[in-house]
Amino acid sequence: MSFKHRSILDTIPGYKQGKPAPAKPGQRTFKLSSNENAFEPLPSVVEAITSQATGRMNRYPDMRGWAVVERLAERYGVEAENVMLGCGSTEVITMLVNLVAGPGDEIVYPWRSFEAYPLIVAGAGATSVQVPNLPDGSHDVDGLIAAVNDRTRLVIVNNPNNPTSTSISDADARRIMQAVPSDVLVLFDEAYIQFNTAADTSVAMDLFREYPNVVVAHTFSKAYGLAGLRIGYAIAPADVVEGMSKVALPFGVTETAQVAAVASLDAQEELDERVRAIIAERDRVVAALREQGWEFPTPYANYFWLPLGERTGQAAAAFTEQGLSTRVFPGEGVRISVGEPEANDLVIKVCAELKAQGL
Repeated sequence: MSFKHRSILDTIPGYKQGKPAPAKPGQRTFKLSSNENAFEPLPSVVEAITSQATGRMNRYPDMRGWAVVERLAERYGVEAENVMLGCGSTEVITMLVNLVAGPGDEIVYPWRSFEAYPLIVAGAGATSVQVPNLPDGSHDVDGLIAAVNDRTRLVIVNNPNNPTSTSISDADARRIMQAVPSDVLVLFDEAYIQFNTAADTSVAMDLFREYPNVVVAHTFSKAYGLAGLRIGYAIAPADVVEGMSKVALPFGVTETAQVAAVASLDAQEELDERVRAIIAERDRVVAALREQGWEFPTPYANYFWLPLGERTGQAAAAFTEQGLSTRVFPGEGVRISVGEPEANDLVIKVCAELKAQGL
């Protein structure tokens, strides 16, 4: 059927979800394609959902999510007016782009990076300015700064970067802030910040307290293991939050998600233990692959990046054959999430076989 629509949408593919675990009869398989937390939600979180949320499904949730907002404001030492909830951090990024940009405006961000960025920008009718990463997969800070002009409405910094898992230093983040005009917002997308062990990493909340144009995006999907409930948040200047609320999806964050978020914040010690376990598994896999002779960026998230270029398809097929789904970027590389120890052992095994084949 032919119908009138916005032609810019014909130029982009839809977002593609990470592939499920391959079907292998008689064999346990693993999904390592979506950077999900391999642990189930904390028992206290499940209990809170059962006791507080399941009986209220016939009611609309608090649209502003004040119970979560106030807890987050207290945690970060900001006002409630500085916190905006969304249906995952992807939605708060969408709100922000829709607030600041439209036809003729530009959004600057690193590339390759989070696959939703170009879709969100195109959805707003704005123009993407993609700044290629450096050879090691990290942000080209000089390139990002050089790309800013009078049409720029937002600069995005992805830390750690998805899919390369690289971290941006505090010094480099400050270079960006000092170069970007104060009336142009800079978004620090920190979906995986809990896993970032880089000693010199930028911490966006430090910058938020020093610069008037910083927005920070966090999520409960990754470290907290609530990907299926869809809840994230932004911390931003109060007038930015007010603007974002005008373009937000009404009632987008469910009561169940809000209850789970509060319960997760109450279980910080348990969460920290799980994060440490994931980091330990990540470091174990990295050490094993380094010993095999692999060269790839040191990862600071719950995934790592193998830049395989033209042999990406060969590697992806090998992982699938062994029951592992990965995130494949044809002609560029493979992103592999840190999963259960059994899954990680299988990753190490497949990588050893690939190395023996000359990759």
